[in-house]
Amino acid sequence: MKSAEDIVRDAQAWWTTEIIDIEPGKIAMRGYPIEELIGSVSFPQMIWLMVRGDLPTAEQSRLLEAALVAAVDHGPHAPSIAISRMAVTCGVELNNAMASAVNVLAGIHGGAGQQCMELYADAARRIAGGAALEAAVEAALDAYIAENGKVIPGFGHRFHPIDPRSGKLLAMVEEARAKGVVEGLYSQIGQQVEAILERRKGKRIPMNIDGATAVIYAELGFAPELGRGLFILSRSVGILAHAWEQSQQGGRIKGPMPKNIPYTYAGPARRAVPGKNQA
Repeated sequence: MKSAEDIVRDAQAWWTTEIIDIEPGKIAMRGYPIEELIGSVSFPQMIWLMVRGDLPTAEQSRLLEAALVAAVDHGPHAPSIAISRMAVTCGVELNNAMASAVNVLAGIHGGAGQQCMELYADAARRIAGGAALEAAVEAALDAYIAENGKVIPGFGHRFHPIDPRSGKLLAMVEEARAKGVVEGLYSQIGQQVEAILERRKGKRIPMNIDGATAVIYAELGFAPELGRGLFILSRSVGILAHAWEQSQQGGRIKGPMPKNIPYTYAGPARRAVPGKNQA
């Protein structure tokens, strides 16, 4: 039979974390007292500290912040944003509306950044193994297509012929590379993907926001899975803004379309239930 001391030790070991040290009257994040962090670090720096374990440099923080700012919103036609607004008109609170929206940020809507980072990482591994840039990207693309199909995440956009966000982000990556903040390898990989897609398809398929933020997150050393988490942090700002705006506008039970615009019914014509009204 375990002693009381053993039971207490087991309870203390149940959760183990290197993130926060907290006791009555004291809070430290990764060893830094919270009262020293408050007013001294930005929110992007705090994100980096919590996820990565230490504080970023000012230039690393600037690049991370740029990626977070770029992806906050893409309008009510984006499913996650639309869902947050519809949820509010159903009478739920802001937290429920935000949760409903975040829950659809999965593989297709919200997952392209992570998928693009995985593609870039595969190319980077091939380069580390001795392959030249173009050959490595060609092989990574072929492997991705064989496993996932022809749609390449991070390139092309259903709405923008050229995504207005990606050029600015890539320019900031180049500035950071020139200062020695990042290596620039993932930027080269991303641009090579774009060049290969243009050659294969006979037209330019420009890098979009997901491809550009994937470059930044990969250059900064974030794992692909964290790429999706960071995107969700960013898009949550837009979700909150739209949910709040809808709550101020009012409206009840707003669906995806105005009620005077019908959906398409493609089932059988109206018919009688067998045996109904028959003697």
